[in-house]
Amino acid sequence: MDYLKTVVPSQLMAERGSNLVVINPGSANVRMGFASQDVPFNIPHCIARRINPQEGKEPKFSVRDQMLNCRVSSSQNAERESAYDIIAALMKIPFLDEEMPSLNQPLPPKMGRVDGFSSQQSRDDSKFTWTNVTETSIKPSTSIVLPNPPNLPDRSVHKDAEEDTPPSTSGDGNGHDFEENKYKEVIFGEDALKIPPSESYCLSRPIRRGHFNVSHNYSLHQAVSGSQKGWRKDKLRMVLEDLRTIWNWILTEKLHINPRDRGLYSAILVLGETFDNREIKEMMSIVLHDLGFSTAVVHQEALAAAFGNGLSTACVVNIGAQVTQVVCVEDGVALPHTALALPYGGDDISRCLLWVQRRHRTWPNFQTDPVSKPIDMLMLNKIKESYSQIRSGTFDAVTLVHSYDNERSAGHQKTRLSALNVPPMGLLYPRVLVPEEYPPPPRSWFQDYDDMLEDTWQTSDSLYPSGNGGYGMWDNYPMFPTRLKKFDNIGLVEAIVSSVLSTGRVDLQRKLFCSIQLVGGAASTAGLAPVLEQRILNKIPANQSVERVEVLQSRTYPLFVPWKGGVILGVLDTGRDAWIHREDWIKNGVHIGSGRKYKDSYFLQAQVMCYYNI
Repeated sequence: MDYLKTVVPSQLMAERGSNLVVINPGSANVRMGFASQDVPFNIPHCIARRINPQEGKEPKFSVRDQMLNCRVSSSQNAERESAYDIIAALMKIPFLDEEMPSLNQPLPPKMGRVDGFSSQQSRDDSKFTWTNVTETSIKPSTSIVLPNPPNLPDRSVHKDAEEDTPPSTSGDGNGHDFEENKYKEVIFGEDALKIPPSESYCLSRPIRRGHFNVSHNYSLHQAVSGSQKGWRKDKLRMVLEDLRTIWNWILTEKLHINPRDRGLYSAILVLGETFDNREIKEMMSIVLHDLGFSTAVVHQEALAAAFGNGLSTACVVNIGAQVTQVVCVEDGVALPHTALALPYGGDDISRCLLWVQRRHRTWPNFQTDPVSKPIDMLMLNKIKESYSQIRSGTFDAVTLVHSYDNERSAGHQKTRLSALNVPPMGLLYPRVLVPEEYPPPPRSWFQDYDDMLEDTWQTSDSLYPSGNGGYGMWDNYPMFPTRLKKFDNIGLVEAIVSSVLSTGRVDLQRKLFCSIQLVGGAASTAGLAPVLEQRILNKIPANQSVERVEVLQSRTYPLFVPWKGGVILGVLDTGRDAWIHREDWIKNGVHIGSGRKYKDSYFLQAQVMCYYNI
């Protein structure tokens, strides 16, 4: 303890963080890096696998997701139009029948350009190039079989080329064979989102809306059992396989950790409040069993976000790509009854930006489709990050909009974007976002998956202290709709007020209303904090003695705050009893008479399956 009082924080991070890997899977991206790093890698959480053009039913690039079967109904369109009118009136945006300025006219005084978060950001940062799906490799003519390294899962991450797509080879006379135009069997991250539409790949995203993406349309590359329960099992296996493959690729290619050396490292999982306890169990199994880390621990994302900004008490508002979560933290403990989940986020704002431009007829005649063309979503996200902000009055900007209809000659057009302050206001008026267009996966698989759990996961009441009310571990954690309050149509202001007031204590409510913390990618939206402060203060009931509302400024880039908090929690010694060893997880699991017992917690993420000697 004396050492901890005198040591410099950067020195402590360097000493203890070199063998700690922090993993923070979000709803669309995963942030992973060494605890000794300043910032993690932020990588789209997706994988594209090559489809056999001769056998596959869809030889072209395909996106498998449950949202492809969804359509916006007429009632939803009416609600969206109504929400737009409300926002336009509040922001003093002219009606559509008023004369719009032409592209060649100078910008009016109230119009302006936002250069984004970085002064070095390119003026044309929404331009992307297609991924090269082939590679040229050189290997000796004599094959060498290497032994399987320890701790490496049986399933291979990087497959060899299929027999039906032989590479063209030629010799150089020196004992080498040149392999040209060999197709990549798997492609990860942003490269997977930029695969040309003519190529035979299937894109899959294992996590959607804060849950495993278990759905009928998840994947095309594997067979599905005929029974209702059977396809759910198969889809879950695909999700877990893709998760393991993506994480293994990041560890190997980005962090350069050899699979043989994984036993020298520990993993910290920073997980959002939306994940079910069994989803957490599966991710822990991937980290300890498949990836071979020596020890691992799970920390709650809201708690990590508070620690990441040096706070012990705060109302944490995490605006992710597809999910927004509101959780109150008091003295380093997340309060479960305050947790709310809102099924919209940054991706919905980007889609709304496209809808607004088409409504104003400012978008070029391009076939922009962020649902079936991921590269279009990348472009919209870049435009949103560079230009979108909340401010009163007419707010337009000029930018280059690119067309990715033809992969050989991607066109572009200089365009004046209108009403750029409307899409981010969707956080306050979510009906303009139409989140139903992009629904969460079906949750019925949760019950049907019971028979897949090992017997070691059947716990008894005798393992837990009387404080848990006599429930077993899994009985004490109902599935998502009842464990975590979920509201489809309420805005961010109502969610924050409801979360804080649910604490029931006036002194704590005052402290929380003055300690609102915005994290996540969309938290960087200019003008969001003052709008929230004003509207939250006006929304608080008159009988509540709250005079001030304050949104605290983040100490670092809001997207990385939960990851940084996971670093701090992992480096400090206060949670050492929570670490789970690989051998204990694989051999013992959770069962009676294992010599260990697991602490109970109202929220599994806070101290997931912590064990101690009895």
